[in-house]
Amino acid sequence: MPTLKTTVDGLVYQNPFVIGSGPPGTNMKVIKRAFKDGWGGVIAKTVSLDASKVVNVGPRYAKLKSADGKEVIGWENIELISDRSFDKWLDEFKEIKDEYPDGILIASVMEEYNKDAWCEITERCQDAGVDAFELNFSCPHGLPERKMGAAMGQDPDILREVCGWVNEVSKIPVWAKMTPNVTHIEDPTRAALAAGCEGVSAINTIRSVMGVDLETLRPEPTVEGYTTPGGYSSKAVKPIALRMVMEIAQLIRKDFPGRSLSAIGGIETGEDAAQFILLGGDTVQVCTGVMKFGYGHVQTMCEQLLGFMEKKGFETLDDFKGHSLDYFTTHAELVRMQTERKAKEKAAKEGKVVSDAEWDGDDFVKQSDDLARN
Repeated sequence: MPTLKTTVDGLVYQNPFVIGSGPPGTNMKVIKRAFKDGWGGVIAKTVSLDASKVVNVGPRYAKLKSADGKEVIGWENIELISDRSFDKWLDEFKEIKDEYPDGILIASVMEEYNKDAWCEITERCQDAGVDAFELNFSCPHGLPERKMGAAMGQDPDILREVCGWVNEVSKIPVWAKMTPNVTHIEDPTRAALAAGCEGVSAINTIRSVMGVDLETLRPEPTVEGYTTPGGYSSKAVKPIALRMVMEIAQLIRKDFPGRSLSAIGGIETGEDAAQFILLGGDTVQVCTGVMKFGYGHVQTMCEQLLGFMEKKGFETLDDFKGHSLDYFTTHAELVRMQTERKAKEKAAKEGKVVSDAEWDGDDFVKQSDDLARN
């Protein structure tokens, strides 16, 4: 029977499904619920040393629905990082690990461009017992005036420096979370891995405006009549996420073999997860999917992924991780391959010899004539 158990950066996950940082990991109660329902790992909502500057608003979500209105295909949020005190989080990290010692608990951390702050938050979280870090360089909205989130992650030089600070003091694995709001996602990825991060996670949400209400003429979600661009997620972003995961995986394979990749972007089924793993993901993160289907949905996704593996004869995730990367090439190469195939088919149809092995004694004269200039 196939198994979903996998080891990534020395940590043993019972399955590759990880709660992505956001509302589904917003406090100890929901994190415990996630482990109880069987998630392989949980990334807590992003924390900072000073939560007093974090003020969330409502409404802060907007949904894009299918034409019949029955299915949510896109989701925008303007939610900020955790507004709960850092000391409270440290207490909860300890309690969670006491109750679920085998659950992989990952702290998502974000700070300003300040070495002391990054070192302090790293040391205090790891002292509380978390298993790994995810550095949030990718939130596309909120706190840009403090140079946090994507405002930092879009600058590879700053990102490399900050990752270096964290890796100086971290004794546990470190992932850098990549923003998709860049031209080439390989650039910040290379910076993070060169600075010593064990892996990266990608992608975070895509900067967006969900729409405009044609009755009120106000953009959504509307707060006091106004809004701000937010982060776009859910199944509509999956094709973009697959492309960027592929690009990161190719970079890792070429320049950073052995580093890990946690894939994110519209994952709602086991089949979705299989596609990201085929393109190089070691684990897969789900955030909006939990908000749509609940914590228990992980069991359905596990069954679907196991079903795929059994059908294809795969025993472990490593048996097919990155398998589909081999089938990407340039457009010019696609043209060359197709032209070559068509030429061979035409030659075969006309009975012309295209290789020495095709010569035949009975048809030798005809084959010679076919190859001669008229």
